[in-house]
Amino acid sequence: MDFRLNDEQLEFQRHCHRFAAEVMRPVAPYHDREQAVPWDVIREARKWDLHGLDLLQKMATDSHGLFSVIYAEELHWGCAGIALAIQASSLAAAGIAASGTPEQIGRWLPECYGIGDEIKLGAYAVTEPQAGSDVKSLRTTAKRDGDEWVLNGTKVFISNGGIADVTVVVATVDPDLGHRGQASFVVPKDTPGFRMGKKEDKLGIRASQTAEIVLEDCRVPMENLLGGLDKLERKLERARSGQSSGSSGALATFEVTRPFVGGSAIGIARAAYEWTLDWLEGREYEGEPLLDQQRVQQVIADVATEIEAARLLVWRAAWMGRNGIPMTGGQGSMSKLKAGDVTMWATTALMDLVGPEGALTDHPLEKFFRDAKIYQLFEGTAQVQRLVVSRMQVEERRRTLDEAAEVVADVAEKSRAAAAA
Repeated sequence: MDFRLNDEQLEFQRHCHRFAAEVMRPVAPYHDREQAVPWDVIREARKWDLHGLDLLQKMATDSHGLFSVIYAEELHWGCAGIALAIQASSLAAAGIAASGTPEQIGRWLPECYGIGDEIKLGAYAVTEPQAGSDVKSLRTTAKRDGDEWVLNGTKVFISNGGIADVTVVVATVDPDLGHRGQASFVVPKDTPGFRMGKKEDKLGIRASQTAEIVLEDCRVPMENLLGGLDKLERKLERARSGQSSGSSGALATFEVTRPFVGGSAIGIARAAYEWTLDWLEGREYEGEPLLDQQRVQQVIADVATEIEAARLLVWRAAWMGRNGIPMTGGQGSMSKLKAGDVTMWATTALMDLVGPEGALTDHPLEKFFRDAKIYQLFEGTAQVQRLVVSRMQVEERRRTLDEAAEVVADVAEKSRAAAAA
């Protein structure tokens, strides 16, 4: 076991950090204030090889699985909103990769990023007004009509909503089957019946567009059904006959991306922590340096320790996911849960330490605090993550006990056989 980053990882980390410091941070206040999509920064990210298919390929071939979470942490250290605008297409790409055929992956992945100097965006549409983190309760429907599918419903809180070139829409094909009766469809932006609804005015991550998506008799061709018709029919038949058909495509996509979200949250916490240390440096209270006061040191120590602990959970989950090790104990959800909670707690504790000045809009700590909250909410709230971890821990314990019982029974049987002989 070696916790050191290798030379290639360290170089990539430095590259991402330099982009965050030189390109993102200077324009972060403007994009946060104006809620403007940072197209220029996205184009610059492409020039730095930090956006697009080449970056996706680099991360896919990383045997350690750490490039993606290093990338997420460093860019969110620069600006969470801009980072999400650059990275949001990866969720659509993950959905396509998780459910699509090889032909569909080759067709639609480039549409999530663009090729060469062309910039394109992808979006992943799951959340609905009455079904936030509950993927099983989606009401958007997909009905087959000959060689087409007709989609109807409303999706909310969609990153890149309304500006994405392609949107992966998760819809219900058979309502009686819950999440087992769902499928994913690729919807190009100019498809009739597909439109943007309300653009959200948000507390944080304001440089990333979040909008409502409305589907009204939106028709897509059969080939836009991810995985194809045969695969869907087999899945539905297994579900109707009571056989397990596995988790939904949406749940599978989120499981892959949770460590990435955790790394993103850590970037915000680290940015807030480093700014606070720099702000405290040289300041005094009642003639004593603030950094020498025990009450300040207690907060600094706790924040630093929690950030390190959260990062280790994120790195472990990313490594497990990349190496095909089942997260049977909920390790992916743990990483996202811990990082989101740490980030919200850390930015609050640091703001309390700085005092009223920390809440001023001309200090970045106020922005870090606003950006932090969403990481306890999207891609499964903190409460939902706790449910997932709890259920998986109970199931894992039961499996362990069953396996132990089988071993004891096998030993006993062998002992009886030996005695009889």
